[in-house]
Amino acid sequence: MSRYRFITPHRTGKWYPDLDTAQRHACEIGAGFLDTHTGRFVAYLGTKLQIRRPQDAADNLIPA
Repeated sequence: MSRYRFITPHRTGKWYPDLDTAQRHACEIGAGFLDTHTGRFVAYLGTKLQIRRPQDAADNLIPA
């Protein structure tokens, strides 16, 4: 199972089991917000998404 988290220049989010959950919690670290009108995630400047796939080593993350 893949895991997802957002990273800003100053903070790192927790790992979540799905992208939707990671997006919902992104505002906690200042990575972005969910637009209530469109339902789309809006990432702030400098925000990056990291994906950890099961076959990856802990230090071999795939930037999205």
